[in-house]
Amino acid sequence: MSTTTDTSRRPGPFGPGGPSIRTSLPGPKARAIIERDGRVVSPSYTRDYPFVIARGEGATVEDVDGNVFLDCTAGIAVTSTGHSHPDVVRAIVDQAGRFLHMSGTDFYYEPQVKLAEELAAVAPMRGACRSFFGNSGTEANEAALKLAKYYTRRQHIIAFLGAFHGRSMGSLAVTASKVAQRKGFAPMVPGVYHAPYPDPYRWTGSPDACAAESIRFIEQQLFVHLVAPDEVAAVIVEPIQGEGGYIVPPDAFLQELRELTARHGILLIVDEVQSGMGRTGRMFATEHVGVEPDIVTIGKGIASGLPLGVATARSEVMSWPPGSHASTFGGNPVACAAALATIRLLRDELVRNAQTVGAHLMAGLKALMEKHAIVGDVRGRGLMIGVELVRDRATKERATTERNALVQECFTRGLLVLGAGRNAVRLSPPLILRRQQADIAVEILDEALGAIPRHA
Repeated sequence: MSTTTDTSRRPGPFGPGGPSIRTSLPGPKARAIIERDGRVVSPSYTRDYPFVIARGEGATVEDVDGNVFLDCTAGIAVTSTGHSHPDVVRAIVDQAGRFLHMSGTDFYYEPQVKLAEELAAVAPMRGACRSFFGNSGTEANEAALKLAKYYTRRQHIIAFLGAFHGRSMGSLAVTASKVAQRKGFAPMVPGVYHAPYPDPYRWTGSPDACAAESIRFIEQQLFVHLVAPDEVAAVIVEPIQGEGGYIVPPDAFLQELRELTARHGILLIVDEVQSGMGRTGRMFATEHVGVEPDIVTIGKGIASGLPLGVATARSEVMSWPPGSHASTFGGNPVACAAALATIRLLRDELVRNAQTVGAHLMAGLKALMEKHAIVGDVRGRGLMIGVELVRDRATKERATTERNALVQECFTRGLLVLGAGRNAVRLSPPLILRRQQADIAVEILDEALGAIPRHA
């Protein structure tokens, strides 16, 4: 790719917050690094466009050739407080000067205890809670699945089509997002069953009927033909499906799922790795519908960019004995310090900002539907927003190649976005995003939608 776009009319590098593309993309320094990467880095990684970061601040990032982009990816919903927030950096530097590591699985240190206390206070379930610390969302989900089996003494798990819970073998077994993620790795961990995830946009009836159909499938198909409910340890679910397309289910779905699991003694694991830590305008997405899980998994935005994953459970559920599960680097003291600073920022200002700026961004994106027929749906909560592209609104034919083209067109104009599902674009910017930056994102998407070829 070699594209130069004049965006000089927008604010510059780290001022008011707009993109500034000064070289062809990718520039010469970026091309050189990408060439080196191709020789020594695993080819399993997915890179949608040739962006090579040099530095970042807030919601803007600069590449190695001096091009500045508005970042609506946040490193896949990770840099929740923005790139290199000074409070988080200070916390990291201070802790690094004290000690870098002591392994919380074999020793004690206060940053891990303080973080567990904070998580118990903000977790989306009442009562006492305990936390297990790992390094990523997939590790958090692995821990949750093991814990559910240990606590219930049951062996089966129910997950949902379109779900993404990670790529390690246990998490991969419950993942059903893309064939490419599972191809070549069979057999999967056994005892996993998938049900349809309710998608109101692609359902012909009411939202409540859409939710009921998914619950009905579990009760009348899975429980009748494949697995007895008293052998199911847990149901694992995303309150907003992330990789599956940023799909927001009807409120009744999680509520009815909670009732179903409680009735059969099944644990409810809510995967808030992408939707949690303030992204939806609440600390956790389940709070929007008043559902309390038994286990919540947390990752991505919890430590503003440092690796950390957490499984937080009701205290009576987290009853496994010493040695049953552990992680050498999980709950690293520097990552815990970053997470403590992150939670303070979220609680004091950024959850509220995600709600207000998210509503402003959502309104701007919905207005694009009137101008661009290819935009079939705009959905989300807070600063977790999906834009679904279709070739025809009546048939809702998925505009897959057009979606891919849109991601590229945004990149050439200085906006970083990513795909989700087969034909949606996700916007998951840092929660520090300002209204002016949201307007710039809408402006660039408007231009990019007008530039993509139909049936590309």
